[in-house]
Amino acid sequence: MSDHVRKLSSPDELARIAQELYVYAYPLVLMDVTRRVTTNTEQPQGVRAPLYSSLWLDVTSEPLVISVPDSWGRYYLLPLLDMWTDVFAAPGARTTGTDEQAYAVTGPGWRGRLPAGLEEIRCPTGMAWMIGRTQTNGPSDYENVHKFQAGLTATPLSRWGDGGGEPPHGRFDPGQEMGAPAVQVAAMSGPAFFAAAAAIMAENPPHLTDTSVLQRARQLGFRPGQPFDLADAPRRLRDAVDNAPAAALAAIKAALPRSGLLVNNWQMVSSPIGTYGTDYLKRALIANMGLGANPVEDAIYPTAVADGDGRPFDSARRYLMHFDPGQTPPVDAFWSLTMYDRRQLFAANQIGRFAIGDRDALQFNADESLDLHICRESPGEVLESNWLPAPAEGPFTMNLRLYWPRPEALDGRWHPPAVRATD
Repeated sequence: MSDHVRKLSSPDELARIAQELYVYAYPLVLMDVTRRVTTNTEQPQGVRAPLYSSLWLDVTSEPLVISVPDSWGRYYLLPLLDMWTDVFAAPGARTTGTDEQAYAVTGPGWRGRLPAGLEEIRCPTGMAWMIGRTQTNGPSDYENVHKFQAGLTATPLSRWGDGGGEPPHGRFDPGQEMGAPAVQVAAMSGPAFFAAAAAIMAENPPHLTDTSVLQRARQLGFRPGQPFDLADAPRRLRDAVDNAPAAALAAIKAALPRSGLLVNNWQMVSSPIGTYGTDYLKRALIANMGLGANPVEDAIYPTAVADGDGRPFDSARRYLMHFDPGQTPPVDAFWSLTMYDRRQLFAANQIGRFAIGDRDALQFNADESLDLHICRESPGEVLESNWLPAPAEGPFTMNLRLYWPRPEALDGRWHPPAVRATD
């Protein structure tokens, strides 16, 4: 630590710098822990589900070729997130269409020529995460979705063209903690967190716009890719680093009420999402709330925090969500309303329905308005097509999902209607 820093940095200033640096690096460290947990298996890498396809990419040594089959008009989205959680590319129906296509994801230091027919996507970091979404129209459609997912391939450039071979098996590390990544990060001490962040940056460099925050971080002895060691640091610096996690995590959580408008008791989290520039607090908040968020142009997720009267949702009550004619969620892909219990998990129910939306056989009213019935007991056979079951007991929350939202859903001209109690 230089004498210059010792003379000019007050304890309060060092505390501010340490908190800023923690907020800045939080998504990076959370991404790395998430990668370690989700890839700690001997099974072949890659995850398929009816809607999601997950792939961690390592492009530190050579490019990775991602091949996508023709989806025959089916909506899909393949967002690629760098290790700072910024979406640097989002191939899919909205951006690149649904024909067959192939991309070579190249690392930040790669130089070379690609074979004809491959479009380059340059990744700002050595590692990346693809969280693909594929439209499904219910369980009867899963087989078709899985056929499309089976056509998604990731092949090292050196193997591209020879069939690629079988996907590599992972490596299981019995010493890897497998608890929730966010909990693991929150449990890190300040020195451990900053040491991890500096090490991760060796192959996952900061963005070009991060110069200012990193210049301030030098006052803590922090430099990307270099060991972070406080052995000979003065007490006020060590105190700032020790206290940074609690102060920064509190600031991240406190940012939610200011992250967007509250309209009809729906929390409308506004831009930036998915690409953040230097809004490091917003980036950390989104990572903490839901790691892997899309840009708003691809998807938005309004959250119902209370009913129309401002009261928390209670599964003992009955609710109605009424859309006036022409006021259902405006999208070019699809929309849905999803139910979560007090644990933020799907709520078990007698018809196995956890979400409802425009891919269901909804019954509209005579004037083309739409009513969704939200309650734990069936509203009756006639209304059951429009029923979203609530949990058997306790509070609940709901999320709207709008994929490929239209401009009016992004600029405030449209917003979800209030959910009204009817009993």
